[in-house]
Amino acid sequence: MTLVWAALLLGILVFSHELGHFIFAKLMKVKVLKFSLGFGPKVAGITRGGTEYVISALPLGGYVKMLGEEQGEELAPEDRAHAFSAQPVYKRAVIAFAGPFFNVLLTFLLFAVILGAGLPVNVPKLQDLSPRVDAVRQGTPAAAAGLKPGDVILEIGGQPVDTWLDLIAIVSNKPGKPLLFKVKRDGQILNFTITPKLVKEKMPDGSEIAIGQIGIKRAGSKDPFYVIAAKNPLMVPAAAADATYRMGVFTYDSLAKLVTGAFSLKTIGGPIAIVQESGKAASMGTFPYIMFMAFISLNLAVLNLLPVPILDGGHLFFLAIEAIRRKPLSENTQIALQKVGLVLLITLMAFAFHNDIVRSLPQWKKAIGIGHGKG
Repeated sequence: MTLVWAALLLGILVFSHELGHFIFAKLMKVKVLKFSLGFGPKVAGITRGGTEYVISALPLGGYVKMLGEEQGEELAPEDRAHAFSAQPVYKRAVIAFAGPFFNVLLTFLLFAVILGAGLPVNVPKLQDLSPRVDAVRQGTPAAAAGLKPGDVILEIGGQPVDTWLDLIAIVSNKPGKPLLFKVKRDGQILNFTITPKLVKEKMPDGSEIAIGQIGIKRAGSKDPFYVIAAKNPLMVPAAAADATYRMGVFTYDSLAKLVTGAFSLKTIGGPIAIVQESGKAASMGTFPYIMFMAFISLNLAVLNLLPVPILDGGHLFFLAIEAIRRKPLSENTQIALQKVGLVLLITLMAFAFHNDIVRSLPQWKKAIGIGHGKG
């Protein structure tokens, strides 16, 4: 079922993104040749109004193919007025921006569903998420292991811990399993083995889940989350907009910390992580799954707006240069920059896959019985 939940999540996010490009291309009178959900061989398709609507075999992406979008494409005289390349800069910019915008809109709608159900949306405060221990409760696994106030958690089970959220994510998923904690105390690096205690926690839909806890409190006295709620249905739109804005700021700030090295690159996740986390969120209930979808949708929007060639942000960057110069960059320059962007994107994807595999390796070894024999 994990693969089904992941495919549903990715399908909705991609459909939303490509729908934005499609709708605004149509509004700008640009001819759309194909709207594909997925890549690879065509599974099913239909043609209406000059556009071929396709469902493809690999549900890990999608695209909208517009007339005149590719470099050097030959156009019939009667088609030129409806070609993407023939449109003024502002129209092309609107079409490029529409994909990420629709992902932001989807996040807003998903938050509205959560808030409309009477549940809050919790957005992390990045500045209040230090993984420093503020207090240790007596009689807990942390106290028994010897953790003390002021300790800074660096790693758990070989996974880097940059924020308190990282700590919660790792510990809560490992109830009853011994974990090696790497801790910084007074300039020294110490190691502690702590086994999270299994605790039953009630979800908003009434179900119970088993999570791990070790008995420590977060650094500082402030709430690490913006708790956003709607007291009545009329407040839902404003609250959803506030939650979307704050989550967007959190995403951009997190990305900035990755770029500057404040966060470890080991925290980057790829498709395997998305599949695993979507399955976990779905197992926790409908609303955690919706919350996870909203978060990934906003991340997709933010990443697509980065000024990297081949991404929507890269197209917007080219268009900004064209608007300033009053002419586009040369075809050779654009092709060269797109190759650079492709290399960057492939490198990032490879790094994310590497991180996913490293995180999943212990689980795979356990599943096939490696490392558990008697010697």
